[in-house]
Amino acid sequence: MDFLRLVIIAVIPGLALALGLYLTDRYDREPVRLLIKLFAFGFLSAIPTLFVERFLGRLNFFPPLLSAAWTAFVVAGFTEEFFKRAVVMRVVYHHNAFNEKLDGIIYCAFSSLGFATIENIMYVVTGYDANPYIGLYRGLLSVPAHMLFAVTMGYYLSLARFSPDKQSEDKYLKLSLITPILYHGVFNFILMAGSILLLFLFIPFVIFMWVVSLKKLNRFYKESKAINTSILS
Repeated sequence: MDFLRLVIIAVIPGLALALGLYLTDRYDREPVRLLIKLFAFGFLSAIPTLFVERFLGRLNFFPPLLSAAWTAFVVAGFTEEFFKRAVVMRVVYHHNAFNEKLDGIIYCAFSSLGFATIENIMYVVTGYDANPYIGLYRGLLSVPAHMLFAVTMGYYLSLARFSPDKQSEDKYLKLSLITPILYHGVFNFILMAGSILLLFLFIPFVIFMWVVSLKKLNRFYKESKAINTSILS
């Protein structure tokens, strides 16, 4: 399979999820140029992420189970969520367009899906010969997982943005990083630990993330609908 077709296969999941989220934000859609900027910077955030992950990976001198935990929670979970969140904090956290809570989820998702897209390209292009179904697996699991981590990140980032006081803002800012790191870490650890027992927990954990994320998304969607409907009426 030629390089261009592999890239197209790798790019489609991220773009499809980004479009779906954009259409979900139906009452006060964000500026397209701003969303493209977030996606692009999320894409580029893979560069510093790669260097930090390599450095942290060299510090992994632990026995097998702890080694898997280090890689899942610190090397991948912390590093990737930190840089995806940094894009949102830098580009849009104080932007005038960030004017309702649903926006935080949309922004974090676009940054995360930008990152997930370049990560997917690298995995699919380099791993196709060994596993021709890698694009399907990652399109169904890994790329949506990045979006689910982002929903939680954006949920708490929005609570921080619209907090009534500095103490509450600081609390939610911390949760906007810690919670997606934990989700990301658990997701990776289950797959990396080499435990059959843990693998039985993988699908329930993914379902749990979907349920929690959809509840968060629906809460802010309803709030957006109520606010914008009242303005128009």
